[in-house]
Amino acid sequence: MTAVIDPTCALAAVSGADLQVPLVQGGSSTYANFDYAASAPALRQVTDRISQLLPYYASVHRGAGYASRISTECYEASRGSVARFVDACDDQVVVFTRNTTDSLNLLAGCVPGETVVLDIEHHANFLPWTAHGRRVVEAADTVEETIRRVVAELCSKPAALLAVTGASNVTGEVLPLERLATIAHLCGARILVDAAQLAPHRRISLRETGIDYLAFSGHKLYAPFGAGVLVGKRDWLDAGTPYLAGGGAVRNVGVGQVEWAAAPQRHEAGSPNVLGAAAIAAACDALAAIDPTELVAHERFLADRLRDGLSAIPGVDIVRIWSDSPDCVGIVAFTVAGYAPGQVAACLSAEHAIGIRDGRFCAHPLLSRLGLDAALRASIGLGTTATDVDRLITAIATLTESGPTWTYATTEGLWNPTPETRPLTADSPAGAAPCLIG
Repeated sequence: MTAVIDPTCALAAVSGADLQVPLVQGGSSTYANFDYAASAPALRQVTDRISQLLPYYASVHRGAGYASRISTECYEASRGSVARFVDACDDQVVVFTRNTTDSLNLLAGCVPGETVVLDIEHHANFLPWTAHGRRVVEAADTVEETIRRVVAELCSKPAALLAVTGASNVTGEVLPLERLATIAHLCGARILVDAAQLAPHRRISLRETGIDYLAFSGHKLYAPFGAGVLVGKRDWLDAGTPYLAGGGAVRNVGVGQVEWAAAPQRHEAGSPNVLGAAAIAAACDALAAIDPTELVAHERFLADRLRDGLSAIPGVDIVRIWSDSPDCVGIVAFTVAGYAPGQVAACLSAEHAIGIRDGRFCAHPLLSRLGLDAALRASIGLGTTATDVDRLITAIATLTESGPTWTYATTEGLWNPTPETRPLTADSPAGAAPCLIG
């Protein structure tokens, strides 16, 4: 029997849920985190797994010691957790990287031809594809017209790869990935999905969708230990130039020749991030245990509550790419008339203990096309509650009605309260002089 989960409560335990932070006007408040899309807090299952492994942490693959054997077993078993989480096919391998950006740069060196991308992409899925030729499709105002433009581009000239976002890191809007995979394959191309924003919110089956390559980051998947993942078809990865030259990526080395290993080892030279891989595996296992219907219901309840609340405030506009997007993960982008996004974010942090993101979100072409210099982004995760959402709505309404209660100014383009009364190092005692971290 499936447990009934109250959508107003947190769906899972995350680190920092009870974090108390200082307010610029004095006192403190529980931190409301709306910056999951940048880096999510660690799940309890992740921190538990790392604590369990730490005493056995050692170098992997070539050590005979017991700790090394345990670390090796954990590292390789982590590939299985990732593969199960994304329902990988038998011919797809799991390569551990540093993050999504690292994964996409790795794959870019293995693609045997041109890549087609949309202009809505995060820079990580926009910049790496220039090595063998990048062709950019300008997204339209609707998903349907955008797909027609993709089809036209793929039909106009052969391409090796179609690289698309799973969910926009700016607005959270989701593309029909199975449909795009079918289109790519009919046009003789493969498809890569940047799932950095999709994987924490939606279950993905590579087997059912036909996605050839998938990349995501641990730090967005509640596993902030410096690792990422590239899952994909073996043939390109086996034939591609090794991402790093060094130990672990080879079978044999002579003075004048080298025999490279097959993937995934071919692209994992050097001592790997064992703890990072274990953290991602723990996050995958924990997310897989959550009923996907309940996960979506929890997120949609809170996201709808946030969008409705913000839309009711005069001067607040919700940012969207398409008018007909079929789905949207828990990311809400918006602007507040009369205020720079950085000023709003600084005020929310300093006066209300609310953390949101402002700027161009490493998606400059998209923001430019939307006619925005910058925007605000509130992102929801497993630890978000209805109380958090209501606090954010109330804080924005207060700002638009009464203005900030503190003074704010820019320093090198960044908005800060003036004066800054909060200690800005994690180990600073209350009342200590602030140390601005660059």
